[in-house]
Amino acid sequence: MVQTVSITLQDEAATQQLATIVAKYIKSGVVYLIGDLGAGKTTLTRAWLQSLGHQGNVKSPTYTLVEPYDINGQPIYHFDLYRLQDPFELELIGIRDYLQQQNALLLIEWPQKGEPIVPSANFTLELITQDDGITRLLKVSCMQDNDKWHALEKDLNEQFA
Repeated sequence: MVQTVSITLQDEAATQQLATIVAKYIKSGVVYLIGDLGAGKTTLTRAWLQSLGHQGNVKSPTYTLVEPYDINGQPIYHFDLYRLQDPFELELIGIRDYLQQQNALLLIEWPQKGEPIVPSANFTLELITQDDGITRLLKVSCMQDNDKWHALEKDLNEQFA
């Protein structure tokens, strides 16, 4: 059963606050980042990685398809599949190797372009740009009901109520 919570992000500072909260609870697994071009998927990823302690640049892997990070021994892979022409390309870049790593976190933008190769998500974060062009509606979904989800949901509701 899919669990979902919706919150409003008023600005980039709210996105950074959200990333700090999400990083406390989602430490590994597959996370889909859904949203139109310019919705803030890479901004969210940047804030997430920085909240985990990453000091360097965080760039969109639009042309490379994947950017690897090692943050305090944690393997994190940021995928951007927007320019993917064929899901088989994921096999060529070795997606199975990424998936087999213990405790890896895979952040995947445009996951629908990688179907059926891309694995199912543990969490989905969908960013929807509002009419003002600044505010975002964020829907955070978890594919399984568990204690980690309930703690994340509670924290998000308390911080963004």
